[in-house]
Amino acid sequence: MSTIKTYSPSNHIQKNAHIESMTRYQELYQQSINDPERFWHEQAQSISWFKDYQQVKKINFNEAKIKWFTGGKLNACYNCVDRHVEAGLGQKTALIWAKDEAGQYEHINYQTLLEKVSQLANVLKSQGVQKGDRVCIYMPMVPQTIYAMLACARLGAIHSVVFAGFSSEALRDRIVDSGSKVLLTANEGLRGGRTIPLKDIVDQALDGQDIVQSVLVYQHTATAVNMQKGRDLDLTEQMQKQNTACPIEWMDSEDPLFILYTSGSTGKPKGLLHTTGGYMVYTSNTHKWVFDYHEQDIYFCAADVGWITGHSYIVYGPLANAATTVIFESTPVYPNAGRYWQIVEELKVSLFYTAPTALRAIAAEGNAWVTQHNRASLRILGSVGEPINPEIWKWYYDIVGEKRCAIVDTWWQTETGGILISPLPGATPTKPGCATLPLFGIKPEILDKNGQTIEGAGEGALCIADSWPGQARTIYKNHDRFYETYFSQYKGYYFSGDGAKRDADGYLWITGRMDDVINVSGHRLGTAEIESAIVEHHDVAESAVIGIPHDIKGTSIYAYVVLNHTSTEHNAEQWSDLIKNQVKTLIGSFAKPEHVHICKALPKTRSGKVMRRLLRKIAHKDFDTLGDTSTLANPECVETLIEQRKQMV
Repeated sequence: MSTIKTYSPSNHIQKNAHIESMTRYQELYQQSINDPERFWHEQAQSISWFKDYQQVKKINFNEAKIKWFTGGKLNACYNCVDRHVEAGLGQKTALIWAKDEAGQYEHINYQTLLEKVSQLANVLKSQGVQKGDRVCIYMPMVPQTIYAMLACARLGAIHSVVFAGFSSEALRDRIVDSGSKVLLTANEGLRGGRTIPLKDIVDQALDGQDIVQSVLVYQHTATAVNMQKGRDLDLTEQMQKQNTACPIEWMDSEDPLFILYTSGSTGKPKGLLHTTGGYMVYTSNTHKWVFDYHEQDIYFCAADVGWITGHSYIVYGPLANAATTVIFESTPVYPNAGRYWQIVEELKVSLFYTAPTALRAIAAEGNAWVTQHNRASLRILGSVGEPINPEIWKWYYDIVGEKRCAIVDTWWQTETGGILISPLPGATPTKPGCATLPLFGIKPEILDKNGQTIEGAGEGALCIADSWPGQARTIYKNHDRFYETYFSQYKGYYFSGDGAKRDADGYLWITGRMDDVINVSGHRLGTAEIESAIVEHHDVAESAVIGIPHDIKGTSIYAYVVLNHTSTEHNAEQWSDLIKNQVKTLIGSFAKPEHVHICKALPKTRSGKVMRRLLRKIAHKDFDTLGDTSTLANPECVETLIEQRKQMV
């Protein structure tokens, strides 16, 4: 590891950076670890409190009980919008909507944002939404989606944003679990020149259930859709009827802000609950530190608000800092692979944040798509969603950033609410592919399989020894599962589910998931969830899903499928299409397997456990190092699987 080239921070970035040197980083880091109460009390002054808190933190990892800034009252929408208008920033651009078609933008200032959010909040009130009610948002990347999130926060309603790529089945599961009484959607979504029938998907999801009482539909395109009398309302029409002022609901620091569903190692998605005070303190401060945000910056995070990156680093973190934040409706390769850099050039973007999978897709198209656009405005380049491979890191640094931009390779999760490990642009010497060092207040430890701390260089389970304000508080309606998933394996620690290694310099490298979760194009997908979708096909007896490396996606899904003996005859190609469509229907197209391996049996131990280690080796074509197979009840199936794998394209 020590032979890897290290890149020092640029002088021109250090000069004005909030954290301008390693000495300053280490000084603040030590303060944050030695006296976390004092440190986080100072950081909490970055947001506005309606009522001061009595206690900074109250933590018990042995029972998964987490509280921050107890007794304090505030409102997330007020912190993101009202206070900036009150401070005279009403004419500053808050949102720039980069529409699906290239070169089309809409600028929305803080004053307009306040009025639109208030109108939408009044619409929700007219539909009976009160503090504590859940509201589902199934929307494309349009300004109304942001208005909806902030309107919920304004009223104290709990929003549950569902990524608009999920199927009707997946949407229904999330509506039922959250008990959302109102749902917001659009007639259609636009993405990469294609339309997505969002309202039709919503109608399918709501068929036969009466939890949702009102559906508010944003007419995004000219396409007419079926509107159910007494339930469906035109969102724009309803907003136009409403007052542009709406009172603030002051929330307790520990009152819920949102639920966001994430895949786990079991089939049922987990509704992670984030609360108000700690989340707002954490997202605003980490946005400022990691992206070295200054008031003149144009900030562009190319994520979707259906994921935590969009919540924390498109909406709440940037808007709390009175930033200008770009929301991007399209794809990185529409109409061509120069799309990001066209936006950078036209909007003079200085801070940019995207996933390695998007960078790999662009790099594969050739450097000319990047170099034809002026990128002189760029200062910070961020990476999120999965570990970035060193080759793409270097391409990002050399080609996109012209060797003058800082790269921040950020590690965090839905559960953490914000970034936990990342370089700081003005302080941290970086290594390609390395997450580097913890942010302030974060105490990462690497533990071996016996739960013992690994000191110095080594590899094991990445755990965190103390809480931080942005941490999720529970799994909605299932605190036992929250404890089991994150706090039961290593007593007194939060277990991230990721593995990591620490090098001789003390830098942390993320090695990927240790549980049965696959990271495909930055989407976290539980293998059990995909297996359940496959097995729902009446001709499928059994399935096992693993991840294999993919040049663009990082990881792709490889599904082993055992058919019933009575199954109807299809050839392997037909079966592959059937299985892929099954997963698309039940979860969404982003979860479709890349490879479907039809087989007669899976290798199992005598106790009936599928030996996934062998399935991984076979899928990776690593046939010579299969290891011990003596515990298998059916060793003969291994040779068959190998022969089949050799014949697969």
